[in-house]
Amino acid sequence: MFPLVTLGLVSAVASPAAAQPVTLPELFPAPVSVTLGKGSFALGRSVVLVVAPGVEPETVALVRTILASAGVETITTARQLPKSPERPHIVLGTGDAAVIRDALARTRTARDGHAEGYTIASMASGSGGGVVTLAGADASGLFHAVQTFRQLVRRPTLPALVIQDHPAMPIRGTIEGFYGAPWTMADRAKHLDFLATVKANTYVYSPKDDPFARDRWREPYPAATLSSLGTLVSAARRNHVDFVYAISPGPTVCFSDPKDQQALERKFEALRGIGVHSFYVALDDIEYTKWNCEGDKAAFGPSGAEAAGIAQSKLLNAVQASLVARDPASRPLIMVPTEYYDAKETPYKAALRKYLDPRVVVQWTGTDVVPPAISVPDAKAATKAFGRKTLLWDNYPVNDYAQTTGRLLMAPYTRREAGLAGELTGILSNPMNQEAPSRVAVTGVVAFAWNDKGYDAERTWHASARELAGGDARATAALLTFFDTQHLAPTFGTQAWQEQAPKLKAVLDDVRRAIDHGDASTRRQAIADLSREADTLANAPDIIRSGTVDPGFAAQARPWLEAMEMWGRALQLTAAGLDAAERGSSAAGRYFADAKQRAAQAAAVQSIPGATRFDGPIKIADGVLDRFIADAPTLIAFQTVPAGQ
Repeated sequence: MFPLVTLGLVSAVASPAAAQPVTLPELFPAPVSVTLGKGSFALGRSVVLVVAPGVEPETVALVRTILASAGVETITTARQLPKSPERPHIVLGTGDAAVIRDALARTRTARDGHAEGYTIASMASGSGGGVVTLAGADASGLFHAVQTFRQLVRRPTLPALVIQDHPAMPIRGTIEGFYGAPWTMADRAKHLDFLATVKANTYVYSPKDDPFARDRWREPYPAATLSSLGTLVSAARRNHVDFVYAISPGPTVCFSDPKDQQALERKFEALRGIGVHSFYVALDDIEYTKWNCEGDKAAFGPSGAEAAGIAQSKLLNAVQASLVARDPASRPLIMVPTEYYDAKETPYKAALRKYLDPRVVVQWTGTDVVPPAISVPDAKAATKAFGRKTLLWDNYPVNDYAQTTGRLLMAPYTRREAGLAGELTGILSNPMNQEAPSRVAVTGVVAFAWNDKGYDAERTWHASARELAGGDARATAALLTFFDTQHLAPTFGTQAWQEQAPKLKAVLDDVRRAIDHGDASTRRQAIADLSREADTLANAPDIIRSGTVDPGFAAQARPWLEAMEMWGRALQLTAAGLDAAERGSSAAGRYFADAKQRAAQAAAVQSIPGATRFDGPIKIADGVLDRFIADAPTLIAFQTVPAGQ
């Protein structure tokens, strides 16, 4: 998940490498296990690549790109390992290939055999060479191993180690399922590349504003649109991401009409023609206690929740059978039920449990549409209610509902209980209308789905900032400052499930305490600290926009960065006012007045029109920063300047 950076690694010699301590690498998502060995070695400028038969050319090409970006200038190839490698050798392979068996035997390492699993074993040789073995249980496992290797080569030397790793959940990724402006095709392509770096394996195409997937679902896609989708499907395949096509026929479908079933199958057949093998029927956000056609009343009786569950099951079972008959490589159909937002026993869920083909995967959003937390007992209740382990649709960091107006949701992914992997088939994050800013939370979602028991929310949050910053420490710090101002995570109610700006609030609370309880020296120090914090806040947007961060991030976050800079200036003036008041200067009043004016201008900055479902004023650390600036003139009594002077 880390960027490719030129390290300029020099050829290893035993003594410098041996002089350096061997340290544990920080990897994301956290692997199942990492065991350090003895010694380390540098890649140097020349390596040998040993590729087992059957490895995908795209994976080999990715390894070459990673090596070149790490300063390797010459890559030669060989079919097997020499007895005593004098240069670094990189071994790639899947399954039980002979060269993989040989390489792993040298480190007495067993290959991880789980689906999508991999093993990395590295060892240093006394002559300054070394061997890194990337062994995948399958093609996807090898691809994931390469993503971990990408992170390892950021270090000046590679430690001797063994990594055994595999995902806890079989489905991990995102569902573009929000209301409002959909992502562009370019955004989607970037997102697929990003998903590969965090070891995600699923992307569901389900934008609510695609008319051919919802309002006009019976109609075929225009040729140009289908071609663009085909390009995305190819990009997904290259990134070992399953492209899932979702359709939302619920507002108009007639469940008993064979023609509507055929219309669904025709749409899926057209998508199958561009390489899609996974499909999804969304039946959320619809009226399900009345029929769309008289035929359904005749077939299923009076409308109601139970009848809706029976009718939906009938259609979905037929579609599932059709998928298998037409495409043996097809994956199980996914559906999102009309009651997707809790695990309470109802006639509707009972009907799905009784009648829905057990192969069909059911999505569930947790204990609410936007749940503040999800526990293992919650997931067990959902398993019982739907008669199968569910696929969690996590409505974070989506910002398409009223409570998110003016917000980017960028707090760490947390309050999901370790152990959920035992009761879920996976997690799909519903991201924001802003693709690049969504990566912060999605990194956490996927890391949790990969290894829920080894997941660390704060460390993963920092890792996402480093990725967006291109590895630049200054830009990483600026991003974390920005993330803190967008920390609040609302729900559909009045109680947010993540607090706002906890790091900034701690600084401002320290200032309040120092002014209230401290002596003169303590007060002056606190005000000086506040001034530095204000500078950090005001300067962060320029650092983020300077080019070290993904340009898409800065463009999609533009009004937030503008407002943040203005709020930072307001806090600078506030700090100057407190300093003047502490010194007994009559300039305090002017500083506070200017701060108030700047804060009002900052509060008036609007979101990009049409970018999200609800337009409105931008929120920056609201309830924390604005309150402090408003309260500051009352914290220290100061001399006012008489009118006219």
